[in-house]
Amino acid sequence: MPLFEYTAKNSQTGQIMKGQREAPSQDDVVRYIRNNRMILVSIREAPKTINISFGKKRITTRDLVIFTRQFATMINAGLPLVQSLNILAQQTENKSLADVTHTVVYDVEAGNTLADALSKHPKAFPDLFVNMVAAGEAGGILDTILLRLATFLEKNDALMRKVKGAMVYPAVIFSVAGIAIAILLIFVIPTFQAMFASVNMELPLPTRIVIGMSGILIGYWWAIIAAAVIGSFAFRQYYQTDGGRKNVDRALLAAPVVGDLLRKSAVSRFTRTLGTLISSGVSILDGLEITAKTAGNRVVHDAVMESRQSIAGGETIAAPLSRSKVFPPMVISMISVGEQTGGLDEMLSKIADFYDEEVDVAVGTLLSLLEPIMIVVLGVIVGGMVVAMYLPIFDMMNAVQ
Repeated sequence: MPLFEYTAKNSQTGQIMKGQREAPSQDDVVRYIRNNRMILVSIREAPKTINISFGKKRITTRDLVIFTRQFATMINAGLPLVQSLNILAQQTENKSLADVTHTVVYDVEAGNTLADALSKHPKAFPDLFVNMVAAGEAGGILDTILLRLATFLEKNDALMRKVKGAMVYPAVIFSVAGIAIAILLIFVIPTFQAMFASVNMELPLPTRIVIGMSGILIGYWWAIIAAAVIGSFAFRQYYQTDGGRKNVDRALLAAPVVGDLLRKSAVSRFTRTLGTLISSGVSILDGLEITAKTAGNRVVHDAVMESRQSIAGGETIAAPLSRSKVFPPMVISMISVGEQTGGLDEMLSKIADFYDEEVDVAVGTLLSLLEPIMIVVLGVIVGGMVVAMYLPIFDMMNAVQ
């Protein structure tokens, strides 16, 4: 969006003011000046500056949490909406979020609601954010909704960090182990191979296997890398299909230990998201649709959308969730009680709090199981390679004796 520099005179005081404004066209800036009861003196497009950068910074959940909480504080203190947004645009450290906020300010000043202005930037403000803001505007409780939204984002971000942290640790360990094994096969094993070749002796089977692996890695490393790249691309393409994603997500949920962690995190995210939306005034049908989009698992997504169809047909949420086999019986029972008593949002929040603790326990269990498994697996692989290389040496020593 182009940047315009303008000079205008206050129609009441006669004070000359200069400023800059991003707008689709010069006419939009002129309209803005007139709407603010100023008389245009001059206007021109700002000269372009060379900006050396390597792409815009991604807007993280943490950036959005800080933005939302500060926004709620200013609205609660009585600051006007546009002034609050301008302050947020100036003080945020994320350049991408600042640019988006400037655009939102322009749209709000042009007569759009805040929710409509935010909805134009789905990469920065997800559907859940926009719908809760719309509910807050309609009910006149925007500051309360923003505080509730910030709390939700913080808890959801903490949950995702726990799950990712549990996955990162073994991934790092196995990556380092893979590099160490590759170094052994490429640099160490050929030295032993040359030594064994010089004595012209028959090698044991384990030694021949390790030497063969070394020869394959050295001679066909390019084919191994190409196969890994092609395989990764093919898996990604398969996962992007509806059937592929459903099959992979179902397999992940069925996996031992890891599946339990993913299931509990999915239940926690579902219940907290839906509970927050319902308590904020979002309709149950819209809430279920938004929750399905943020589920992160195709099996859970389909179960939630089936519940939405059930609600639209006059039935309950609990029955379709029970048929999906994803949600534990306790969760189904508590949701059913919440529907019957009219306290579904409170019941969902209680379930989310309980499963947040369950995720902590599941992460601890996963890590406690992975540590000995990784030690055994790496010990067998690396130790097996070392023993395979020393077997011929032992044979040579026995022959000498």
